[in-house]
Amino acid sequence: MKGAVFLGDRIVELRDFPDPQPGPGEVVVAIKASGMCGSDLHVYREQAGRATTSGEHINGHEPAGVVHAVGPGVPSDAARVGDRVMVHHYIGCTRCDHCRSGWPQMCTGQSFRAFGTQEHGGHAPFMRVPAAALVPLDDTLSFEAGAAIGCGTGTAWGGLERLGDIGGRTLAVFGQGPVGLSATMLATARGARVVAIDPEPARRAHAQRFGAVAAIDPTAGQAPEALRELTGGDGVPLVLETSGASSAIRDGIAALAPWGKVCLVGLGGEARFGTVDVHRSQMTLMTSWTMSIVQQRQCAAFIARNKLPVDDLFTHRWRLDQVVEAYQEFDRQAAGKAAIVFDDAA
Repeated sequence: MKGAVFLGDRIVELRDFPDPQPGPGEVVVAIKASGMCGSDLHVYREQAGRATTSGEHINGHEPAGVVHAVGPGVPSDAARVGDRVMVHHYIGCTRCDHCRSGWPQMCTGQSFRAFGTQEHGGHAPFMRVPAAALVPLDDTLSFEAGAAIGCGTGTAWGGLERLGDIGGRTLAVFGQGPVGLSATMLATARGARVVAIDPEPARRAHAQRFGAVAAIDPTAGQAPEALRELTGGDGVPLVLETSGASSAIRDGIAALAPWGKVCLVGLGGEARFGTVDVHRSQMTLMTSWTMSIVQQRQCAAFIARNKLPVDDLFTHRWRLDQVVEAYQEFDRQAAGKAAIVFDDAA
């Protein structure tokens, strides 16, 4: 089969790989949609020769599809051929407390691996995974929605979970790319009053269609002042930063109300502040690394139950043989969510 690999310096190509066969405790998933994640761009742009751009592993860590084959030792209630599934894209030792609580990405057993980097990922017709990494995909959700929930949308859910009870409270979401838009949609459905911040007019408009009560262009003036004006001078109690921009982190902290919380999801920025300036704010500054496998299932159930329009995140769907063009377009970061889709994974 063909699989897409990153070679560094913005080069992606298709290479031949053996069709995977399931071992004990494993299944093979026939991929129907494999999401393209913003974090892919860090590897796509990486200097050639780095370990993550070696071309040894198929990329793509947002897979969804159907169970194609089941290996020995997999209980029938864990996986059966034809099951619609998502994949939690981390593997741990399965024995440490973090793994047992559904957080293999926090594994302390020196066994942490991620699909798409240390293990073959979803940018191929088939993918071998441990049966324990499967998450059911509701019949009402598309495979593209399942791919989004597997990382980008699920990451937004994980950040909201870190912030705690958001119902009835004002939440500023910095960045309205796929993760930020997902946060706007999910937080609105959970009862928050969302203010969206993004420099792109189309993304701000999309956020308001997803329920944002206001949208701010951070390049047009002072975003913290605009947020304070929207809150009667109080500042916002909750901030979710999804863009990875240092300026957004700075503005989010500056816009906080006393006792406010900031959760950092975006990658690449720096948080710099003087402790004297924030000491009396009693703020909480936290990070959120995607979501647990339990939260992935809960996020999918919430979306299905509330009929949320996750498919509206997508602006591009590409065939595997279009992967070069797909990442060239994605690298411009001017569009919404994208996925590699397979009409017939067989």
